[in-house]
Amino acid sequence: MKEREISALETAIGYHFRRRAVIEQALTHSSQAREQESQHGGENKYKVSDNEQLEFLGDAVLALVTSEELFQRFPRFREGELSKLRAHLVSERHLILVAQRLELGNYLRLGRGEEKSGGRRKTALLVDALEAVLAAIYLDGGMEPAHEFILREILLPEVERMEREGGTLPMTDFKSALQETLQGLGLAQPTYVLVQESGPEHNKTFTVEVRLNTKNGESQAEFVGRAQGSTKKTAEQDAARQLLAYLASRPQSTGGKLVRESQAAEKSRLDVQ
Repeated sequence: MKEREISALETAIGYHFRRRAVIEQALTHSSQAREQESQHGGENKYKVSDNEQLEFLGDAVLALVTSEELFQRFPRFREGELSKLRAHLVSERHLILVAQRLELGNYLRLGRGEEKSGGRRKTALLVDALEAVLAAIYLDGGMEPAHEFILREILLPEVERMEREGGTLPMTDFKSALQETLQGLGLAQPTYVLVQESGPEHNKTFTVEVRLNTKNGESQAEFVGRAQGSTKKTAEQDAARQLLAYLASRPQSTGGKLVRESQAAEKSRLDVQ
């Protein structure tokens, strides 16, 4: 690759390589590698490295970082919820969007046949190249820059988009979990109140409160969760999540223990399904 091409790629991915060979390998498709080898008469001693092994390593690094980040960011998600979200974030359907945004197709080293068949636009090639580039960053700079790259380019933009749109994170039914938890505590069900509705008709914002009523009477709320969302349902879910967090913060002998028991029961139900 030419120096200006490498520099342009480094700017796009936000990382400067100390070893040029590793990024060149990450962008070398097997069609280009085999073509170069054939130009040398197919000599066994002449081998050109392609990005297939780097793709394997990048896939593993991506899975590890994604798993760790989801574990830290969503402590109340069940195993099934975390697995579904991770599967989406590392899926070809999502990664192709990242590869296209970074314009990786412009930097691929392809054989003539692959070039003519539109290889620079092929989903499989672009996703493989993205994983190989990730591996190159890991090998050249270690886990820290690889972790930063994954967060910046792959995870955070998509998680934030899903949260903005509301209700698209997998199985985030906090209202049902809250209902089961309060039943276990012997408390009355919460009250959801729409306290504000603002914005134009096509882009409204809803503010909802969820009120935990004490046993002494519904006129006094022990806890009030307040949340906003693009739909009432989204706001209610977020408010319910806040109330669940409050219950989990209680001493283990009361609310916190029951929250965890409720989550475990729900996980068992989902596993059976």
